[in-house]
Amino acid sequence: MTAPDRADSRPSPATALSRPRRSCLAVPGSNPRFLEKAQGLAADQVFLDLEDACAPLAKEDARHTIVKALNEGDWTGKTRVVRVNDWTTHWTYRDVITVVEGAGPNLDCIMLPKVQDAQQVIALDLLLTQIEKTMGFEVGRIGIEAQIENAKGLVNVDEIAGASSRLETIVFGPADFMASINMKSLVVGEQPPGYPADAYHYILMRILMAARTHDLQAIDGPYLQIRNVDGFREVAGRAAALGYDGKWVLHPGQVEAANEVFSPSQEDYDHAELILDAYDYCTSAEGGMKGSAMLGDEMIDEASRKMALVVAGKGRAAGMTRTSAFQPPEA
Repeated sequence: MTAPDRADSRPSPATALSRPRRSCLAVPGSNPRFLEKAQGLAADQVFLDLEDACAPLAKEDARHTIVKALNEGDWTGKTRVVRVNDWTTHWTYRDVITVVEGAGPNLDCIMLPKVQDAQQVIALDLLLTQIEKTMGFEVGRIGIEAQIENAKGLVNVDEIAGASSRLETIVFGPADFMASINMKSLVVGEQPPGYPADAYHYILMRILMAARTHDLQAIDGPYLQIRNVDGFREVAGRAAALGYDGKWVLHPGQVEAANEVFSPSQEDYDHAELILDAYDYCTSAEGGMKGSAMLGDEMIDEASRKMALVVAGKGRAAGMTRTSAFQPPEA
């Protein structure tokens, strides 16, 4: 089973894959008070949860609570996502139909948890396409976020990442993953006792490589000690250092920390913009059409430009403003 080709209807990278997701706030879909409060927080993304945050008996009503919140709430500046239940449950199809039919124009992505193979992503893609056609919505506009939460999902992450043109992110789900591999720890996000290195390094890099191969964003999962902001910063900093785009936040106190950790420093942002300006100048006719040049004591070239594009892009997405300007060298 393969998904239909929608290359012409896929949202452009500038509007979909480049959405800032430094902080991805989890909100129980069954709690109207939390749904209202989330609208005023500075999270880049908010995902309204129908899975783990909703008790089984609350899921049906939560679908309608989420539709109402999406349609009537003010989510300005935020990517709006709903996490449905995974395909091994009997709730998934009705989660998707109720939410997308009820609030499709006010929804950006569906998050699919516990993804184990590409077929599960393709099934969601096809269901979304049928709903969009039936309702007269733009086909292909609603994206998919795939959550990797067990060993099978990680082994198949490459094919998962390439399963659909709707995919925007690959998300690491640490709690279920730790259980699936029998990791000796009960503290989600912290290192297991007795292991002298980073137990999550391979997992995070494996997800990151698959995401980048298919031009997707990579998002780290939650840190459950919500009052330990220093611990959150440390764990988030490791993911950011690898190149991750953001991290889940479970509490308003983690939002500011995530936004800071996954944004470049002012110094790095300014330097990246200067590199881009200097490279544009040196390769121009006015700058002598050179392939490399000096920026202060630093030699810059095409590779420097590529690295600077990443940092500058993150700074621009974060709304940062330059504090320095490029001055061409005097002849």
